[in-house]
Amino acid sequence: MGRAVRHAVGAAGLWLAALAALGCPSTVSSKAEAGEAVVRRFFQALPAGDCAVLGPMLVTGQGLPSCEETVKDLREHGMGLVDVLDAKVDGRDPDAVVVRARVSQGGTERPEPFLFRVERQGDGWRLRL
Repeated sequence: MGRAVRHAVGAAGLWLAALAALGCPSTVSSKAEAGEAVVRRFFQALPAGDCAVLGPMLVTGQGLPSCEETVKDLREHGMGLVDVLDAKVDGRDPDAVVVRARVSQGGTERPEPFLFRVERQGDGWRLRL
């Protein structure tokens, strides 16, 4: 391999490494933003209790409660979102985001933050409750 070719390959490698380094925070940031958005949208829609709207925001699968059961339980306990504190990609699963939020229960804000898990499922991000 000639010197010019080695230089071009080396430069391309550095360029790709720089793009990867720049791309990672963007990807992590967009995942965290998606997780936060799902939690906010879910709790905005919760008072109406409409599973046609809420269902697509929930993780589905065998052994998980139905949307109707989940909504009934949350509404009976008066769960509400006060504010999202932060959202971070789960270090064990790049397709999951942990959202830390302040929530109210029965009209009283809980003293400790609540952790929500949001997972990529199919073509979108969904809340696991």
